[in-house]
Amino acid sequence: MSGRILKVGAGVAAAGAGYYLYSAGGSPRVAEKQMEHDASRFSTSIKDQLPGREKEVKTSAKVYAEQAGQKVDDAIAQAKAKTQEVDATAARYQKDAGKILEQYKKETGKDVTAAIDKFDKTVEEGAAKSKSWAGSWFGGK
Repeated sequence: MSGRILKVGAGVAAAGAGYYLYSAGGSPRVAEKQMEHDASRFSTSIKDQLPGREKEVKTSAKVYAEQAGQKVDDAIAQAKAKTQEVDATAARYQKDAGKILEQYKKETGKDVTAAIDKFDKTVEEGAAKSKSWAGSWFGGK
């Protein structure tokens, strides 16, 4: 993109130089003086118009600054809203994860309790059998 701008700028400069050389009849010194005269006249024209438009330029600058400030404020507000939305989503996920963890904890607790009860029952049955077996040796029933 900047390469294209440079080429266009060089083309405009060459065309301007060609115009001044042509209008000066091919004399480079005369063309240079004409170009200086036109630049001076253009500069004076701009300076004459500027004092009358100074207030307009300042007002336009203020308007653009306010618009830019408003765009920045809007962007900040959107970023804050998005951040709050993400925070709310994260809190919801955290709450859901806590519920799921509690559910698994309860289920696991029930399974562990059931396994312990089964083990106790098996141990008690085994102890009862061995007691009756051992008691039969020593004269018990």
